[in-house]
Amino acid sequence: MKNIKGIAYALISSSTFGLIPLFSIPVLASGAMGVPSLLFYRFAFATAAIAVAGLALKRNFKIKPAVLVKVSVLGIFYASTSMGLTMSYQYISSGAATTIHFLYPILVTAIMIAFFGEKASRTLIAASVLSIIGVALLSHGEGGVEPKGLLLVLMTVVTYATYIVGVNKSGVESTDPVILTFYVFVASTALFAAYAWGTGGTIEPIKDCTTMWHIVLLALLPTVISDFTLILAIKYVGSTVTAILGSMEPLTAVLVGVFYFSESFSIKTAAGLTLVLFAVTMVVRRSSRK
Repeated sequence: MKNIKGIAYALISSSTFGLIPLFSIPVLASGAMGVPSLLFYRFAFATAAIAVAGLALKRNFKIKPAVLVKVSVLGIFYASTSMGLTMSYQYISSGAATTIHFLYPILVTAIMIAFFGEKASRTLIAASVLSIIGVALLSHGEGGVEPKGLLLVLMTVVTYATYIVGVNKSGVESTDPVILTFYVFVASTALFAAYAWGTGGTIEPIKDCTTMWHIVLLALLPTVISDFTLILAIKYVGSTVTAILGSMEPLTAVLVGVFYFSESFSIKTAAGLTLVLFAVTMVVRRSSRK
């Protein structure tokens, strides 16, 4: 039962995480605000939402100082991932960014094998390779890659892999997921407040209802729901399986493009989608057998 729960949480997490471009790109493209302010509002609203949820569920927000330090460090890695991805959209297409970012399952698998004694599974390695090929096909022809955008996305590969492994192996995995998510968001909000004040001198106001709507959805779906279910997935099925099931992220982005932005659906897109779904099925069947 734990495996089934973990798989479900991992799929929900990656699917909602794939909605980041849907809500962030319109705000940036309209010129309503810059990246620093957008990221600050995203995590400030997310912090408020998870705080309300915690109070409603009568959770205890007290946390040991040693755990708080670890969670704050994890928050920096999570925030760095969000910052790198959002900034990269200004230099390369979201499809190209997604393709490069999805190298993180390989790094997660390598870290778990090299430093934590996890046995190399042929099924998981095969699923990882198939999912990466699938993502490449899904994002084929999405535009060139500028060096600055490439560096930003490569940074997210390291930061997101470190975050996923850190949640599993840093000693915070026993912390209540609601409380863990809350303090990760507090650390992220503080970081982006400093970033906004340090780069622009101020946090830009929200100018209209459309921008507010996009920010609220950005805070709730690919932030609160995505990170909360990510933590639960890691708790139930571990870092490696959770990372590989992240292939739903680019799949979501493609489906949004087809159905929301009326983008074309080519043979390569269909092939990529098939490979991603096949890779996910391999992981699900392996976990079910276990």
